[in-house]
Amino acid sequence: MSWTDERVELLKKMWGEGQSASQIAKELGGVTRNAVIGKVHRLGLSNRATTSTKSDSATKAEAKPKAAPKPKAAAKPKADPMPEMKTEPAVPQRPAATPANRKAIIPAGQPLPPQPSANEISPEALAKVNEVEKKAKKLTLMELTERTCKWPVGDPATDHFWFCGLPVQAGKPYCEAHVGVAFQPMSSRRDRRR
Repeated sequence: MSWTDERVELLKKMWGEGQSASQIAKELGGVTRNAVIGKVHRLGLSNRATTSTKSDSATKAEAKPKAAPKPKAAAKPKADPMPEMKTEPAVPQRPAATPANRKAIIPAGQPLPPQPSANEISPEALAKVNEVEKKAKKLTLMELTERTCKWPVGDPATDHFWFCGLPVQAGKPYCEAHVGVAFQPMSSRRDRRR
């Protein structure tokens, strides 16, 4: 189906009368509702004041009996179409950084402060880790595989930084000794906090 001049004129006429795209498609035949909508948009006819047809509005006007005019009531103040909007931010603001809640940034190459978790690890686990680290393969990042322990040792900003490299425990990224340090049961962690 092609849009001939006659079909386009009929489309414009029916659209101007307020006919729906479905009604126009049915009248034209061989064209879908979506094709009518697309043509209307390409022709720039898409702005229409009402969606009801003239015949419908004329029928409705004739059906309504005219009532006697009502006395006008006192004019009510018009409601503001745009009520004042709250200017509060929608997202809660973060508290300002104070010396108490600000963390110090340590430049690269500087030693890290002692970590609180190091004090919480059992002495047996630390002894086992120290023994294992003596036997470690001391791999670089590029030498790691899925079968090697990825436990980091030392400061990454120095040349003395390495990874354990011993065979991993099944399903874990670390060897048996480092798994004992990294993955502790919830109850033992809870008990240490008290």
